[in-house]
Amino acid sequence: MPLEPSLITDAMLRLYSTSWWLVECWVFNKLIRRYKYLEKGFEEEIKKLLLFLKGFTESERNKLAMLTGILLANGNLSAAILSSLFNENLVKEGVSASFAVKLFKSWLFEKDISSVSASLRKVGMDSRLMELFPANKRSCEHFSKYFSDAGLKELSDFARNQQSIGARKELQKELEEQMSRGDPLKDIIAYVGEEIKKNNISEQTMIALIWASVMSSVEWNKKEELVTEQAIKLLKQYSPLLKAFTTQGLSELTLLLRIQEYCYDNIHFMKAFQKIVVLLYKANVLSEEAILKWYNETHVAKGKSVFLEQMKKFVEWLKNAEEESESEEEEAD
Repeated sequence: MPLEPSLITDAMLRLYSTSWWLVECWVFNKLIRRYKYLEKGFEEEIKKLLLFLKGFTESERNKLAMLTGILLANGNLSAAILSSLFNENLVKEGVSASFAVKLFKSWLFEKDISSVSASLRKVGMDSRLMELFPANKRSCEHFSKYFSDAGLKELSDFARNQQSIGARKELQKELEEQMSRGDPLKDIIAYVGEEIKKNNISEQTMIALIWASVMSSVEWNKKEELVTEQAIKLLKQYSPLLKAFTTQGLSELTLLLRIQEYCYDNIHFMKAFQKIVVLLYKANVLSEEAILKWYNETHVAKGKSVFLEQMKKFVEWLKNAEEESESEEEEAD
């Protein structure tokens, strides 16, 4: 007679009510790994079980949370089971958050935050952790304090980072929509400036977002000889926007690195790198200091030999121009 997932769940309930529950949890690991057909059914049974957490005593809930954390760490369950904790009644009465604390403590005792975060991302739970709290408490600040106070700062930091990533994605999407509508540059610049202040975004982060938004705002020609011309035309249009948020040397270097990575990752742009950089230099987006620093020190490995060769003559011209300027200053003195 084949084993049923419900029988395994019943065994779990009996087991965690005894003093041997932690010692014996390896039984579930063995059973699930041996009888693969149990995996999906077992997961569904656990989801149902978590929906009725209010029916257990606090002690029973704590033990179940710890065992669930171990099963998650062992890969016997997927993080998709956490969706049951978003049940409105459990959330409203604080059961979900309390249960999650014990569960994540158990999980993080077995695995590091990188492993836990990977499991959460795999099933789309990484962006839903705030749902453990009622709507009026669903903020990064509340989540951070609650889990940090419970000794789970790693999880708190992870959730904060995920919210930041989500906010940046929304910002990039909005920028792309503004560009596709043809909104005036002054309005886009004003919007970006407000977002920097409101969300405390660094200029380096913002210039990377702007670059990505600009390059995603059009459909590129598939022919290499035409795509460069198309890119130059687009970047001429948006150079005032790029200039507005490259007021720091580090921002210029960030932009240069993003251009390098983009041209490498999109093969049709391999020959366009030098022309893009020269255009942005002439538009006062990139300074000679930033270009020389990128060339000599801060470039990345992607397409390094190709792009350095492309830039060689222009860099030599910059150096000569710099030397001539220094000579003129000395003569003036």
